[in-house]
Amino acid sequence: MVGRAQRRAERETAVIRVFGGERGPVALDLLEVLEFAWHDCFGDVTPPPQVIDDILVCSEGRLELMIRAVRLAVADWRDLRVWAEDLRRR
Repeated sequence: MVGRAQRRAERETAVIRVFGGERGPVALDLLEVLEFAWHDCFGDVTPPPQVIDDILVCSEGRLELMIRAVRLAVADWRDLRVWAEDLRRR
């Protein structure tokens, strides 16, 4: 079983790439909070990797957009997917 610390370490490179070294740790903290909400809503320990990727795409490197994306992921991850795919097509 992979623990929270290991998942954080595995995501760190991608998150730092999007947010940089200064804001990256805050973005990683937000992904940890997402895990708690995801578990409460869906019963899974963590969201699927595609949801994490969609959140990073939708954030565009801005914490305020990441917060919006995290909320949307928990409310309806399919809407998050539509948002992310729209951004990927641009």
